[in-house]
Amino acid sequence: MLLVSSGGALGALLRFYLGNFLKIYFLNNFYATLSINIVGSFLIGYLVSLGYIKNLSETFIKYFLIIGLLGSFTTFSAFSYEVVDLFLSKKLFYGIVYVISSVFFCIIAAYIGIYINKV
Repeated sequence: MLLVSSGGALGALLRFYLGNFLKIYFLNNFYATLSINIVGSFLIGYLVSLGYIKNLSETFIKYFLIIGLLGSFTTFSAFSYEVVDLFLSKKLFYGIVYVISSVFFCIIAAYIGIYINKV
């Protein structure tokens, strides 16, 4: 529980600060969340395969880094809220593009993260 909670606190802070920083450069808030989710998906893929290759502590990687830190760094709730907000704001096209690009790019990022450790 200590690994998950300490990783979660750190991930939430990283998400808060990076999200606010990225919002300076993007006109719409959903670009910041999309960027964070892609980076987080890549890191999850990378860390999952890193544990097997480098023989690192599976407990630390799984509970602190993946579930704690990256679980709170990436957030499906922010994604869900932003999609609903786009739909309610009559920005249906942006909402659909956001959903499709989130799923596509996050899966690709996770795959790349795993692939990097296979090389």
